[in-house]
Amino acid sequence: VGLNERIEMRFPIISSLLCASIAPSACFLLPSTHQLPNRLPTTTTRLHLSEETPRRRRSTSDRPRRPPPNRSSSSRQRNASEIRRAPHQFDHTKAEARPFLDDPAAFVKQQSANEDAPPYVFSGDENNSEKATLIPEGSHFISMSLDDVFPNLDFSQKFCSGKEFRQVLRNSMREDVFDSTPTYAGMSEKVRKMLLLPDSSVQGSWNCRQYQGAAAIDADEAIDSDDENENDDDRRPKLRMRKLTKVLKENLGEKAPTGDQFMETIGNLCGSKPTTHWIDIVGVLDRRVPHSWHQDTGRSPGGDTFTVLLGFPKEDNYDGVGVFSHAVHLKYERVAPEDHPQNEPVVYPGLTVDDMYIVKPRFAKGSEIIMFRDIDAIHSSPDVAYRASVMRFM
Repeated sequence: VGLNERIEMRFPIISSLLCASIAPSACFLLPSTHQLPNRLPTTTTRLHLSEETPRRRRSTSDRPRRPPPNRSSSSRQRNASEIRRAPHQFDHTKAEARPFLDDPAAFVKQQSANEDAPPYVFSGDENNSEKATLIPEGSHFISMSLDDVFPNLDFSQKFCSGKEFRQVLRNSMREDVFDSTPTYAGMSEKVRKMLLLPDSSVQGSWNCRQYQGAAAIDADEAIDSDDENENDDDRRPKLRMRKLTKVLKENLGEKAPTGDQFMETIGNLCGSKPTTHWIDIVGVLDRRVPHSWHQDTGRSPGGDTFTVLLGFPKEDNYDGVGVFSHAVHLKYERVAPEDHPQNEPVVYPGLTVDDMYIVKPRFAKGSEIIMFRDIDAIHSSPDVAYRASVMRFM
């Protein structure tokens, strides 16, 4: 029997497919082997359609089986109301193990600020108390309002009660810093839009003088990007924070500071020898994260260098926690070792602090800004953040 016949006998489906692949008026017939040239396969050549018995697959019964778990009859009969747990959940319920929160606002609103928390002492500090510097009680954090910094503008009220004002204020600050920071120079408009999405962090410097020369000018000298007298720019100091200037003027009036004045006035709260670093931090939202305790630098040159935080709450007239970083007030100053790299964070991996020591600074009207020395506390992102962002000036 020729190869063609054998194919039809043993593989009728394949034979029909071969025929179907040709024009309907013709049927492909393989010649018998005695008609094939020597260069074509013979009956002993396997074309994946040979008569060889198909390779025997290893039966699953030949494989060693893992013995079934020793389950009691009671464990097999689960109560319908029992919570099933994934392997990584161990002894936690699903609700406890799942980090995402359906209602972060409800979670943070039941948290206490714990402002009267006792100071924390690292092991060994008490034994070295003669060399350690005691931190005066009640001096760890200083709260301020925007009215304190920019008086006679009703700034705090408008900021805390106006979500739209906060949004345009924040967006203009981010855009002005982004567009004047060399790190971001040359990026395409598409990348720029991605990096300026409201859930992303942006960083640069609050020092405007280094970008546009004499930027701290009087408010009445301010110009916006739409000013028809653009040709006069070369006769007056240029502003770095032009979009921010426009937003402040439109919402606070003509007596409002320029954008450059706004940045540098808050930045100057950092005291002597600041790094001038600025960052708009969003962080992880809508989920619970473990605390990660650290110091930003572990230094306060001259003893009067502060970290300044400006909070942007998520809702109007907010009074509560979740906007600012959580902190642990220290009993003794904690200064980074001399060989620790400058402007590098001092981290405390694996440090677990009892909740009784954790301070959750409160945001409210009149407390939109907080200040602290980095040697007076260790701090961390909130376990649950409830904010649009927080801006850090150093």
